Amino acid sequence: MAKRAGWLGRLGSRLSRMEARLEQWRAEVDAENGGEAPAGAPAGVPVHAAAPPAPGQAPGSGAEHPGHHAPRERPDPVSVVPWGMRVAAEVSWRLLLLAGMLWVLMKVISEVRLVVLAFAAALLVTALLQPFVVRLRRLGLPRGLATAVTAILGFVVIGLVGWFVVWQVMENLDDLSARVREGINELKAWALDSPFHVTEKQINDIAKNLSETIGTNTEQITSAGLQGVTVLVEVLTGILLSMFSTLFLLYDGKRIWTWVLGLVPGAARPGVAGAGPRAWRTLTAYVRGTVLVALIDAVFIGLGIYFLKVPMAVPLAVFIFLFAFIPLVGAVVSGALAVVVALVTQGPVTALLVLAVVLAVQQIEGHVLQPFILGRAVRVHPLAVVLSVAAGGMIAGIGGAVVAVPLVAVTNTVVVYLRAYSRDQLRHGVAPVGPAPHGSTALESAAREAARDQRA
Repeated sequence: MAKRAGWLGRLGSRLSRMEARLEQWRAEVDAENGGEAPAGAPAGVPVHAAAPPAPGQAPGSGAEHPGHHAPRERPDPVSVVPWGMRVAAEVSWRLLLLAGMLWVLMKVISEVRLVVLAFAAALLVTALLQPFVVRLRRLGLPRGLATAVTAILGFVVIGLVGWFVVWQVMENLDDLSARVREGINELKAWALDSPFHVTEKQINDIAKNLSETIGTNTEQITSAGLQGVTVLVEVLTGILLSMFSTLFLLYDGKRIWTWVLGLVPGAARPGVAGAGPRAWRTLTAYVRGTVLVALIDAVFIGLGIYFLKVPMAVPLAVFIFLFAFIPLVGAVVSGALAVVVALVTQGPVTALLVLAVVLAVQQIEGHVLQPFILGRAVRVHPLAVVLSVAAGGMIAGIGGAVVAVPLVAVTNTVVVYLRAYSRDQLRHGVAPVGPAPHGSTALESAAREAARDQRA
C-alpha cells in the first residue's frame, strides 16, 4: 500500500507539471495569435491543439505537438524596402515621365518648328520695340497708332538692313572673286616654294579631282538648289508670321498675358503672375543689351577692317552684327569669316592684323561691355551658354541657337523668383501648395509625424 501511494503521488505531481506546461504553451500561442482562439476550438485547449492535421499528414507526426510554434505572419513588403530606395523609386518614375513628356514636346516642336521660331522671333522683336510704344503712348498717341508707327518703322529698318547687306555683297562680288583667284595663285606659288616639296603636278591633280567631284555631284547640287528654294519660301513665311505676331503682341500684349494666366491653376496663379513680368524684363534687357553690344562690335571691327583695306568691309560688319545674336559661337564664326576674307584678298599679314582687331574687340566685349550693359539680370554661365546654343542648334538650326540663350536666361529668372516666392510663403505661415504625402513614401512620413506628436 505504501508503494502504491508513493507511485500515485509521483503521478499526480507529473500531471500537475504537464498541466502547468500546457497552460504556458497555450498562453504563448494565444499571444502570437492575438489572444483569440479559432472558432470551434474547445475551451481550455491550446489553439494549435484544436487545429486539424494537414492533408496527407498523420496525427501524432509532431505537427500538433504543443511545443511546435505556428509560423509568423510575413510583414508588408512596402515596410521592408528602405526609405532611401522608396524615395529613389518614386523620383525615378517621375523623372521618366518628365523625360517622356519632353521627348514628345521636342517631337511636336520639330514638326511645327517654323511656327515656334516665328513666334520666338516675334517675342524678341516685341521686346526690342515695346519701349518705343510706351514712349509714344506717353506723348499722347492712341495705342493703335503708337503700335502701327513703331511696327512700321521697325520693319522698315530691319528690311533696309537686309537690303543693304544683299546690295553690298552683289556690288563687291566680282571684286571679291578676282581677289580670291589672285589669292589662290599666290597660295599656289607659296606652296611650290615651300619646304613641303609640293609639285605643280600635285596641285593640278587636286584641282582636277575637285572639278570632277563637282561634275559628278551636279544632281546633288541641283537638288540642294531646289531645297534652297524651299528654305527661301519657309523663311518668307516665317517672316510674315513674325510680323503678324509682333503686331498683335505690341498692341494687345497685356490681354494675351491675362488670358495665359487664366489657363494656370488657381493655387499657382499668384506665383506665375509675379514671375511673368520679371521674365519679360529679363528678355527685354537681354535683347536691348545684345543689340547694343552687337552694334559696338560691328562698328569697331568694321572700322578696323576698313582701315586695313579689306574688301566688303561694310557687309562683313553687318554680318558681325547679325552673328552677335548667337553668343560665343556667333562671334567666333563672324571673326573667322573676316580673317579668311583678309587672308585670301590681302595676305597673311593683313589677316593677322584683322585677327588681332577681332580678338581685342571681343575681349573688351566679354569683360567690359556685357557685364556693364547686360548686368546681373541676365547673367548666364558660359558653360550654360555653350550647351544651350549647341542644343538649340541641333533642335532648330540657326534659329534655335539664337533663341536658346534668352530662353535659358528667362527660365533662370522664373525659377529663382518662384523659389524665393515659396520661401516667403512659408515664412509668413502660408501652407505650401501641393498634395499631401501619399504612396509608399507616406509610411515613413506618417511615422515621423506620430513620433513628433508624441514628443510634443
